[in-house]
Amino acid sequence: MIDPNGPKDNPANPAQDAEPVISKPYIMPDDPEEGSVEALARELAEARDKTLRTLAEMENLRQRTRREVADSKVYGITGFARDVLDIADSLQRALDAVPVETRELADPMLKTLIEGVELTERSLLNALEKNGVRKFDPSGEKFNPNFQQAMYEVPDASVPSGTVVQVVQAGYTIGERVLRPALVGVSKGGAKTPANSNESNS
Repeated sequence: MIDPNGPKDNPANPAQDAEPVISKPYIMPDDPEEGSVEALARELAEARDKTLRTLAEMENLRQRTRREVADSKVYGITGFARDVLDIADSLQRALDAVPVETRELADPMLKTLIEGVELTERSLLNALEKNGVRKFDPSGEKFNPNFQQAMYEVPDASVPSGTVVQVVQAGYTIGERVLRPALVGVSKGGAKTPANSNESNS
């Protein structure tokens, strides 16, 4: 018989076989863990850098928009102004077609007609100037390819070579840009333009 009081195969006592628990220091939830301060500092620096870049881009966009609005006010009529220049040219050609002698000897009706054409041309040029379009006549100036287009050369030793001696068609500017270059005849064969003259003309 098996002795009921004899040794029994009881399962091991977990309290006796378990490894001892070593308590770790408690870290408050709000306390930063090791290395997190550096990570937060990096994130803060990156966020600051992104913010500064965004602000700079917004300022650049604001300035670019301001320039575009200003340019549209000044140069928005460029196409219309070019079309109007044809009318100004026609008025000028009509006046040039009447010689000075004819004007002096003309009857009152013809003089009135000529004065009317001159008044119309002045009114047109004034209207253009109010909108930033200005006529320029480079006669006597040193040829400047940025503002003039040379049509031919004129042998003339009395003026420095490269001087505008004839203007076939007046030029126009709009704002700081050339709307239409002047068509000119340039002197050839004279002395070269002095250096100081170049600087003063520029």
